[in-house]
Parts: sequence; structure tokens; C-alpha cells
Amino acid sequence: MKKIIAALLLGTTLTMSAASKIDRIEPTNWFVGMKNPQVQLMVYGKDVRSANVSTDYPGVRIDSLVRLDSPNYLLIYMNVKDAKAGVMNLKFQTAKGKAQTVKYSLNERMQKGEDHKGFSNADVLYMLMPDRFANSGKDNSKIKGMNPYSINRNEPSLRHGGDLEGIRQHLDYFNQLGVTALWFTPVLENNSPDHGKQSTYHGYATTDYYKVDPRFGTNEDYRRLVADAHKKGLKVVMDMIFNHCGFEHPWVMDMPSADWFNYPEWLSPENQANNKKTKTIDGAAQVNDKYLQTSYKLTPVLDPYASQVDMKETVDGWFVPSMPDLNQRNSHVITYLIQNSEWWIETVGIDGIRMDTYPYADRKAMAKWMEVLNEEYPNFNTVGETWVTEPAYTAAWQKDSKLSDINSNLKTVMDFSFFDRLNLAKNEETDGWWNGFNRIYNSLCYDYLYNDPSHVMAFIENHDTDRFLGEGQDTLKLKQALALLLTINRIPQLYYGTEVLMNGSKKVTDGNVRRDFPGGFAGDKRNAFTKEGLTKEENAMFNWTSRLLHWRNGNDVITKGKQTQFIPYDGIYVIARTLGNKVVMTVLNGTSHEKKLHVERYAEVINEAQTATNILTNRKIDITKDVTLSPRGTMILEFENK
Repeated sequence: MKKIIAALLLGTTLTMSAASKIDRIEPTNWFVGMKNPQVQLMVYGKDVRSANVSTDYPGVRIDSLVRLDSPNYLLIYMNVKDAKAGVMNLKFQTAKGKAQTVKYSLNERMQKGEDHKGFSNADVLYMLMPDRFANSGKDNSKIKGMNPYSINRNEPSLRHGGDLEGIRQHLDYFNQLGVTALWFTPVLENNSPDHGKQSTYHGYATTDYYKVDPRFGTNEDYRRLVADAHKKGLKVVMDMIFNHCGFEHPWVMDMPSADWFNYPEWLSPENQANNKKTKTIDGAAQVNDKYLQTSYKLTPVLDPYASQVDMKETVDGWFVPSMPDLNQRNSHVITYLIQNSEWWIETVGIDGIRMDTYPYADRKAMAKWMEVLNEEYPNFNTVGETWVTEPAYTAAWQKDSKLSDINSNLKTVMDFSFFDRLNLAKNEETDGWWNGFNRIYNSLCYDYLYNDPSHVMAFIENHDTDRFLGEGQDTLKLKQALALLLTINRIPQLYYGTEVLMNGSKKVTDGNVRRDFPGGFAGDKRNAFTKEGLTKEENAMFNWTSRLLHWRNGNDVITKGKQTQFIPYDGIYVIARTLGNKVVMTVLNGTSHEKKLHVERYAEVINEAQTATNILTNRKIDITKDVTLSPRGTMILEFENK
């Protein structure tokens, strides 16, 4: 066991004497000029807990040492307010051993905190999975030091071998498409061994918070990818997980303190010996009485009548048995996580964070995290995954919400209501009351609940859902969904491959909605990055989507304009955006029959305009008389009022 721990801990390089007992310090370096001058150093090493620590580096003061339960950890709280960039010496002295000196770097910041600009509703996020998008040509099947794994593209839940360099080589594709920001599922080390035909290719079981997974590349590869993306006008959003870590994280093998995890008793050897004795209650795995799995029901977190048992199951229960649940109520745990997010912002220059499983973590601790980030990076942006399909729930999680007794400080939330209603509406006829696009109308009408609707991220699908197309290729419905997504008052998020009609459902496995992008890997039969590699229908969908995206870029009517929606009438749903004398009308026929747009009904936005341009076809439309729409037809009309 000790040898395994040492092998994992030595993954980060430290400058020190060969005889040193200090295996690792996290963060691996820090920065001068931060608004909060204090940094927590987590020191790993055999029997390091008993050490006294000192430094003579100018401007640095050691505020306190925290000796945790495990003898192999020591926390140093260090103040660097008056320090300049350079390499300092940290002297570790134990009662029995010789003094050891470790060099630790304090770096200059790349830019001021306020100069970090986050994503906004002027952006369109493109979500992709690094393992499934593209391989650079490097063989990632045999990485030294990793737990047993295999790369097998024929198995949907094993690794497929994509990497960061593969993404970097295709940055021009994103420009061609017209998206402006890239959201990768987690890129940090997931050193969990395969279990049969299952793996952590998805990235949500972190085993090293300061290291890119070697199968994806190095920290330098990540930094280079972000830098080159910036040169091409693309932002990068980093996926993080504070709720849990991977089972192979060193903290699991040697817990820093008894309260580092929720329900840590299950990690004891005797309970692990029984971890295969599983029973199920209401669909949730109950491994034994020392293990608690989350109910996945998020409502208790905000429910004013919530019972203690329901709240405990939601927040303290583990997501799955292989992902230990971190206890953010431990001040040292949340400090570690906060600093980690700051370190990646400073080191790589990411433009935003998407926080996984947001309400599953401790509410007050997460609010503290966002408070710190907003103070240090006032123009940065973070979006939290809040998977409940009611607007009132989602709105309560947004920063400065009047619906919550605790200010989350979270600027952006995910609109699961829009996703849910749209995926119901696509299979319905829009009637006079509840079905079809009435569902969207009846969701957006609650935007008054949000403190800032422009900081809500909308989507029609992602890696955790069936693809919008399911197992089919109904482009009429897809075009309606995209036209709506890209013109309403939201931050839109696309999922990779939709633009070339990638489809799939989760009937068998999640891997079926996370298939490889065609042409991203050697030996692919076709290359969807090129016109020649696409079918006629795929080319048509790509061109349609690209035209819409490029039109949206820099379009102030869409990002700043007033939004007006009309109750669906005779099967037609209309949302208008207006800014000054400029008007955009998104018009959707929510039926399988030909319908007419009765222009008089929309006089308040059409006013005296006589013609409009359908930006999807570049054709002129006479809007002085009723306009005919084909079944499931879509128009985006652009015009000016005098």
C-alpha cells in the first residue's frame, strides 16, 4: 500500500534533496499579487505531520501549521502579501530527523484578476469529450505509471484515445463552424483501473487535481491548447468537480483527517471487503450500513420542509461507490479546492468553469468558493450544473437571487427546464394550451424569477442525455431547436457533432451518446472535419448551423435586445428581439401542417416594416401580409423599423 501511495504522490516534480521525505506539495507553485495573500500548502510525506517549518524568504510569513490525523500530511498556511516572485526555501525540521530544505516557487501572474474575461451570452459554447473527439497521432495506450487500462474504440465505455493535441489540431474547425467557446469534459488525471468494459474515460473521477491526465497530454499541452485557442478567438471552459474525487486519489488510501470525506467509514478495510455485497432500495445501491449513496434528488437542498434524512442522502451520500464524497464543510478541504480553481485560472488562462453536480456539495462552502472567485476575478464566469427542471429551483441558485436565504454567488446556472420542455415539445403538435411550443412559452414566462436571465445557459442535449436526434435524423425539428436556442436570451451550449447529425440514445449505455467524432482518429472511414467526408444531408446541416452561428456572432440584437414572446397561436410560436430600430423574429411552426403567420398579431414588433430577410435562406419576405410556413418550418426574420 505504501509503495502505491509513493508512486502516485511522486507524479509532481519537486526540487529537493534526494534524501528528503517530502514527496509533494500542493499547489505545486503559487503566485504573488493575489488579493488574498494567504495560501494553503498541503505537504505530503512520511511522518511529515510532526515537522516544524520555517523560511527566510523576504515578505513571506508562516501563519500557522495544521497537523492532520494522518502522520503523512501537514498543512502550511503561508502569507505572501509582501513577497516578490522567486524561489523560496522551506525548511522542514523534525524532532528525530535532519532538517530538509524544499524549494518552492512564487510566480508572477500572467495578468490581473480583473483582466480575466469569462464567457457570456455573446458566446456559443461547444461541449466535447477529449477522449472521443480527436487523437493527435500519438499512441496513448501504454502510459507508464497508470493503473491498468485499455484503449478500445469498439467498446463504448472504454477509453478511445483522444487527446488535447488532437483538439488543438482542429481549432480551425471551430472557427469554421462559428462557435466561440469550448467546454471540455474534465481533463485532469483519472487514474482508475478499468473494471471489465467500464472505465473513467469521461473524466469525472479525479485522482490528481494538479495534473492533466497523461493520456490526454501534459499540463503544458493544456496551456498551449488554451493559448492557441485564444489566438483564434476561442475561449476555453474547464469542467471541475468539487463534490467527489476518484477512488484512486491518494486521500482515499491515506485519509488526511477523519472528516475529509462524508461517510469515510466505508473506506475501512473490513467494509471494503464487503463492497460487492450490494442490495438495492428504490434503485439506489446500498452497499452496507457504512455506505450511503446519494438519492440523486436535489430538491431537499432548497425545500423549506426538507427532512434531515433526505438532506443527508442528497448532500452527504456518495454519487457512486467509486467516487468518494468530499466534505466541503471541512474548511481545509474547501480551501484546497478553491485554490485549485485559482491555480488553473492563473496557470493555464481558462476563461470559465463549469462545476459538475453543483447542489450535491455543501451549499455554504460552494457559496464561499464563488465569493472568493468573484472577488479575485470579477469578470470571470462560472456555470453550475443544477439538474432540476423547474425554473424556480434553478433561479434560486443564481447569484443575488431573492428566492434563496443563502446567496450562492454563482453567476450562471443551467436551464434544465428549457432542455426538458423542448425535448417533450419536439414530439408534440403545438395546440392552443399546453403541448408543443406552449411548453417553452410556459417555461420562459418565469424568467422574472432569475436575477439575470442573460446568465442562464441553455442547451438541447449534452453528454448526460440522449442526443436531440435520438436514433433518427429529423432535421426539421433540430433546426427549430437550434433556431430557438441561438436567438433567445440565454448563453447557448451545443454538443459536439450535432452540426453533422450525430445521433444516439442511452438505451444501452452512455457511450452511445458519446461516440467518436468521425475523422478524429486514424483509420476512420470518413472525415467529418471536411466537406468531402460528409453526406449531402450532413453538409446541409453543417452549413445551416454555421450560417446561423456566424450571423449570431457580434449581433447586439441577440445579446442585448429586449425579448418579447407571444403565446403560440394557431400552432405558431414567435419570439422577438428588439434593439433600437432593429428587430429579429424567430418564427416556428410547431405542427405537422402548413400554417400561416398572421402578421397583424405581431404588429407591435413589425410596426411599419414591409420586408424582412430570412437569415436562414437569405430570402426577402413580404411582411405586410400573412406568411406561409411549411410543416415544422423555421424562419428567423431580420428587419428594421423606421
